[in-house]
Amino acid sequence: MITVSEIYTRKPERIETSLQEKTYQALEKLKVRFERVSTDEVITMEDCQQVNARLKMNMVKTLFLCNRQQTKFYLFVTRGDKPFRSKEFSQSLGIARVSFASKEAMAKMLETKIGAATVFSALIDVENNIEIVFDQEVVDDEWYGCSDGTTTGYLKIATKDIIEKLLPYSKHELKIIE
Repeated sequence: MITVSEIYTRKPERIETSLQEKTYQALEKLKVRFERVSTDEVITMEDCQQVNARLKMNMVKTLFLCNRQQTKFYLFVTRGDKPFRSKEFSQSLGIARVSFASKEAMAKMLETKIGAATVFSALIDVENNIEIVFDQEVVDDEWYGCSDGTTTGYLKIATKDIIEKLLPYSKHELKIIE
């Protein structure tokens, strides 16, 4: 059982990573309202259940994928309770089958580690090497729950603010698949 803090509406007093710093800078600059909790280290979707209960939303599952040659990268955001099927994902985009990118690629390209993949990594992908793909069910949800770039900080944000403010600000186009 993990410990989940009370709900905050301001950034943490102590910033742990440069990605986390960029996350809160962007939220402030874009005037995006959020609720946040701090936790013990959370890695799995099962660990997220207590975060979901506290913030009254469902955490998304963010997967970092690549092609076999490791020349094309995808950040796929889907519902936390939805199984990932590589074949269906690849068919939806009309691409060769993908697999999970390495933890080294994740550290280098997303500036995060396993368990903390987040759409906010688009802020550091200034060369647009990563394609952002959302499941339609995520787009349809009112709330977007995700990591702030760490495995100990989680946010609740209006999904429309991610789509209409954050992604254009990061100069990333969103692809939506069923």
